[in-house]
Amino acid sequence: MFEAKVTIQLKKGISDPEGANTLKAIHLLGFPKVQIVKTIRTFDLIIDGTDKNQVKKDVEQICQRLLTNPVIHHYEITIEEKK
Repeated sequence: MFEAKVTIQLKKGISDPEGANTLKAIHLLGFPKVQIVKTIRTFDLIIDGTDKNQVKKDVEQICQRLLTNPVIHHYEITIEEKK
């Protein structure tokens, strides 16, 4: 069994309206020193399997077909064996 962690961010140059609005709200709350807020999504997947390479391939397919838009997103996958 494996735990796959997928972290998804917007590519450089893509606007992040959620991050921008959150930054404005943080400033309105009285925290003017905060300079940057980025929206990052994380998915944790628990996958039954014995072959780490196959699990990685499956998670890549899930990312490409469902979780991300390759035009605007960059993603990273980490896989650890779960005991």
